[in-house]
Amino acid sequence: MNYTNDSENSLGNNPNSTEIPPENTDSLADTLKFDDLGLSPEVLEGVQKAGFETPSPIQAKAIPIFLSGKNLLGTAQTGTGKTAAFTLPLLSRIAFKKNETSMLVLSPTRELAIQVAEAIQHFAIAMPHLHIVPVYGGQDIGIQFRALKRTPQIVVATPGRLIDHLKRGTISLEKVQTVVLDEADEMLDMGFMEEVEEILSKVPENAQRGLFSATMPANVKKIIDRYLGDYEEACIEAKTATVDKVRQRYLTVRAEQKMEALTRVLEGEIYDGVIIFVRTKQLTAEVAERLEARGFNAAPLSGDLAQALRERTINRLKEGKIDIIVATDVAARGLDVDRISHVINYDIPYDTESYVHRIGRTARAGREGNAILFITPRERRLLKMIERATRKSIDPMEIPTGEQISERRVSAFKQKVLDAIEAGGLEEFRNLVESLVEEKGIPALDVAAAVTKLAQAGQPLFPADLPELKAVTLREERRKAREDKFGNGPREEREHSPRIENENGIEEGFERYYLGVGRRDHISPRDIVGAIAGESGMDSAEIGRIKLFDRFSTVELPEGLAPEIKLILEEMTIRGNPSRFRLMTDDKPFPKERESFKRNRDSVNRKERRHGKKDFHERPFRERDDKPFRKTRRFGRK
Repeated sequence: MNYTNDSENSLGNNPNSTEIPPENTDSLADTLKFDDLGLSPEVLEGVQKAGFETPSPIQAKAIPIFLSGKNLLGTAQTGTGKTAAFTLPLLSRIAFKKNETSMLVLSPTRELAIQVAEAIQHFAIAMPHLHIVPVYGGQDIGIQFRALKRTPQIVVATPGRLIDHLKRGTISLEKVQTVVLDEADEMLDMGFMEEVEEILSKVPENAQRGLFSATMPANVKKIIDRYLGDYEEACIEAKTATVDKVRQRYLTVRAEQKMEALTRVLEGEIYDGVIIFVRTKQLTAEVAERLEARGFNAAPLSGDLAQALRERTINRLKEGKIDIIVATDVAARGLDVDRISHVINYDIPYDTESYVHRIGRTARAGREGNAILFITPRERRLLKMIERATRKSIDPMEIPTGEQISERRVSAFKQKVLDAIEAGGLEEFRNLVESLVEEKGIPALDVAAAVTKLAQAGQPLFPADLPELKAVTLREERRKAREDKFGNGPREEREHSPRIENENGIEEGFERYYLGVGRRDHISPRDIVGAIAGESGMDSAEIGRIKLFDRFSTVELPEGLAPEIKLILEEMTIRGNPSRFRLMTDDKPFPKERESFKRNRDSVNRKERRHGKKDFHERPFRERDDKPFRKTRRFGRK
């Protein structure tokens, strides 16, 4: 149920609610300036440098509530400026002290945690004494240990990794003055209910609390009822955040194929002006240079450019002297060019707000617009997040085939030839061809064919010369990664061949490792894969077979793991439990397993003695047909 659209059943019955009627929110924001909201001079300086002037509706309502020290329930769709809505007032209100963590922000994903931390850093540019640390899974935990030794005043964290640090004692929440749950509905949908409750239970009762959510499912209401206390409410009615006239499509492609896919999309689309968005300043120059080498009229636009050069580049785009700009989000801020017909997201943004801002650069002045999004198979979750936030589905598109590109290139080449003939001035070139024909005895048609071949200029005219390119699925990408890593042939070549295992039943190219967690710890294979991939940066395709037992598990990983990777895996936790990661050897299982083994052994002995079967002590212990120990190992008597 969308909370913002259900006034009768919503929590808006709270007597302290300060909900604004939807028809008044925009007008209120339009009449206000950030200077009118009571923010501190340091924060206003950060706002000014960020280029913002007027607050969005959610900011106009949330900032005064946070500044007053009250708890807040904010309901607004993603892309409405919620990050600034809590960051600006809290930076102004909180009296930050050295060696005390005063502000905690919980985010559902590592991408959003990084984004929020960067936003806070930008707004606090005039507050150099502030130390802000993002804490999330997937980063070397040792890096976070070193950052947390300085006791940051602000921590932006994902719930799972924050729980790890709380158990290790590397973060203390005793002095937290404000805690904010950002995108609470998404966080709880991802299964973080227990972690969120545990974290909130450790925050001081008198701490200010804020919760932002686009929807209001039952689990979010539970958190509100139990932990939010008395609150005021800022409810902004959801509305479609994207321009209706923008046609949105996405293309699934491997990272290494992006440039070839971009070339084909540009050749296959009829466009006027194009903005291509990338994540880094380095990529703006790299992509622009590669496009120019392929015959496109492109230029980079990044924050490193001097203002005069930036304005010159934008003017060239407006005047039609260049057709394509490759830009970062920061560099494109405030860019308003009517002739932009296409926005291409070469790199998918980590937050939906950036996506909305990006595609808003097209469909100006009443024109139609096109937005094309490149995603890798692993980024489909971000695609779903964007669709949910914008309340519009994004249609898949096919990569233009080699035949289609060939047809367009040949057609364009023919037109160039006809234009050159019509323009005239070919006497000297005709004489050159005639002399070559007379001297070498070569037919004029062969000379024309050779000239045509040379004129391809890196753009083959025929499909046989074009690289194969097609959309990929996550399964295909994982299979390819596995083949590249271990040199296995395609699935078709090895489909009927048996799995090659060594004498211990371990697949060739792998080693088996123990983990000190099992079924009794409520661990699933997904938890193990997520922990290993998240902590070490290892691709999930590189993780082999996993077997679960009651008190321990085994996992097969590639041979020759780097020592630093092993150290990271030894220090990681899985659902809050120490991994106790180690290589499988002939040693006995973990000490705590012995009693369990003894009970199982005695039970089996009684059954087998009744039936006259071989004594249990003469065979190695096995559970569920697994082979966790070498064949030569025996427990008990031989």
